[in-house]
Amino acid sequence: MADLGSASSKRMWCSVPERMQLHLAMLALQFGYAGFHVVSRAALNMGVSKLVFPVYRNIIALLLLLPFAYFLEKKDRPAMTLNFVCQFFLLALVGITANQGFYLLGLENTSPTFASAIQNSVPAITFLMAAILRIEQVRLNRKDGLGKVAGTVLCVVGATVITLYKGPTIYSPTTGVNINNTRVTQVFELGSVSLGDAKGKNWTLGCLYLIGHCLSWSGWLVLQAPVLKKYPARLSVTSYTCFFGLLQFLVIALLLERDAQAWLFHSGGEAFTILYAGVVASGIAFAVQIWCIDRGGPVFVAVYQPVQTFVVAIMASIALGEEFYLGGIIGAVLIVAGLYLVLWGKSEERKFAREQLAIASTEHSIIRPASHAKASLAQPLLSSSTENV
Repeated sequence: MADLGSASSKRMWCSVPERMQLHLAMLALQFGYAGFHVVSRAALNMGVSKLVFPVYRNIIALLLLLPFAYFLEKKDRPAMTLNFVCQFFLLALVGITANQGFYLLGLENTSPTFASAIQNSVPAITFLMAAILRIEQVRLNRKDGLGKVAGTVLCVVGATVITLYKGPTIYSPTTGVNINNTRVTQVFELGSVSLGDAKGKNWTLGCLYLIGHCLSWSGWLVLQAPVLKKYPARLSVTSYTCFFGLLQFLVIALLLERDAQAWLFHSGGEAFTILYAGVVASGIAFAVQIWCIDRGGPVFVAVYQPVQTFVVAIMASIALGEEFYLGGIIGAVLIVAGLYLVLWGKSEERKFAREQLAIASTEHSIIRPASHAKASLAQPLLSSSTENV
């Protein structure tokens, strides 16, 4: 019966159009990441080591991904070469070590909501990197090019505002904060630890770390796309990336973490945060993300970032009693506005490309009857190549 139900569920999922599958997958991914922001903040407040946390996180992710990658992609996995090893090592350095390391350093000095808000700059940074590498074309004589540039500038301005201007408290969940903190304390066994805002920390430094995290994330998204073209086994790419990221973090932790007690779990709450990070935020999230990058592209994956911010804001306010500051709200609004300007520019660019293709096809169909014999002999593949442009 279980096999029958599983087969039925698989048929139902396969009947959903792929574009809808991508949207549903990305929506679920944002909720998973939103929970990770809150759980990570709780872990840091419990005293979990910033060096040990990612080691355990990537061990769990690798153990989760490895069996699926090995058995499901036996036929699709190309032979490993030194070139692939270097590419996977670089992916791990950018997407695992730098990405997760900068994130934890930034989160320790800020809060989950602002960590998520700054991440909204990832699509614009991704576009900027693609433009610098000439993967993305920018035409300033057209409205789509101006829209993408203006959106990128707004995202940069928004991230700068969040970094340099904290501002007064706009919202403080005074009603029920003690109740919420008590509930979280009971769940995570935190005693009298204050959750939520990182009081007494260096806010500006934390935001700079988070900008480094966003740069790493954007670089990771851009670098994965060409690797997947040469190495089409998605789960294997993710597994190799986790493996090399684990090795890198393990070396760093063994060199810098002097406290042997940091490697031990002191409560069920600590174990839960690490388990959530490994299973949801790494194992499942990496697999879903790389599938969406392969099917929809890196910009499509970055589109859903603002959804995460609003979910994190609600969860952090309820679970952690987090306060909202004016600078963060202004910066988040600017970043979201910039994001959608970039997306609007991309949409207009695709619309322009379709119009040009339609015009070219029409002109070709008009010209072809008059010179059909000549075209058939001299350029027999012209129609096929035009359709694939």
